Amino acid sequence: MINVGVIGLGTMGNTHLDVYAKRQDVKVCAISDVDPKRLSGEARAKGNIEGQAQGGFDLSSVRRYDDGIKLIRDRDVQLVDICLPTPLHLKYALAALRAGKHVLVEKPLARTARDAERLVRAADKAGTMIMPAMCMRFWPGWTWLREAVVTGRYGRVLAAHFRRVSSHPGANHPLYGDGKQCGGAILDLHIHDTDFVQWCFGMPRAVFSSGYRRHTSEVDHVMTRYDFGPDGPMVTAEGGWAMAPGFGFTMQFTVNFDQATAIFDLAAKPALSLCRDGQREPVAMPDGMGYEHEIAYLLDCIARKTPPSTVTIADGARSVRIVEAEAKSVASGRPVKVKS
Repeated sequence: MINVGVIGLGTMGNTHLDVYAKRQDVKVCAISDVDPKRLSGEARAKGNIEGQAQGGFDLSSVRRYDDGIKLIRDRDVQLVDICLPTPLHLKYALAALRAGKHVLVEKPLARTARDAERLVRAADKAGTMIMPAMCMRFWPGWTWLREAVVTGRYGRVLAAHFRRVSSHPGANHPLYGDGKQCGGAILDLHIHDTDFVQWCFGMPRAVFSSGYRRHTSEVDHVMTRYDFGPDGPMVTAEGGWAMAPGFGFTMQFTVNFDQATAIFDLAAKPALSLCRDGQREPVAMPDGMGYEHEIAYLLDCIARKTPPSTVTIADGARSVRIVEAEAKSVASGRPVKVKS
């Protein structure tokens, strides 16, 4: 049994609590939030997509702290799950590592690549495990795609396009109106696809991005071409939260292999299908969402005393580095090289 403390009871904090509530190998013993209404359960954050933050966890059954540092000092807590606003990830992850705790930290790993690298260095010195919550590496359908890419099951990838766009989270999420805090959609939302591109194809040589600001001082809608050299696949990704109110949330990919084309659309039934030999056929996927699979994976790593490899702290830092290159490309109107 692994004892968990969750810091931050927004959308992702409540989503993670829902996952823990369904498991028998973990016990949430503490929660923390600076908002007394969230801490008491009087106010509950809502999800952006169906299945998030369902409110299935009884907040009154655990110790409650008004400061995450107090939770980290709780001797019973073995795993600290950090679901705080992005600028706070560094402070609390460092504190948890120094206290000898295992750490799950929500994406993006940190507000800047420099802060992310600080966490990488701290993790190297820690005797515990830390994993960034890059949920797309665990998402049903997307894990199928990654396996198809790396095994060459349908031949090499000729082109791949990823699309993740939505309406702005709005007034219920004031953090997302502050570009300095959230980093704009390019960092908070689009990083999911940037990270998945890295996982499938490695680090790009350069990025060439176009984008614009609408709700924050940072990039709120971006289109990026990832350069993998003359012999590499043509890979693009579009991401943003600049769509009109009522648009909702769209998560899609289209990947063209030598011998087939794979299509994923979260809103479609079935969500994943494959076109080949003149036919379009559904592809079976495991149940659930990426959040529960990533948490199950980390808990298993802790139980087996084996550091995470599906996603590492270094992977999380590299994804922030790529996004910063994309933002620079938007500002300059030119391709930007990515440091390996």
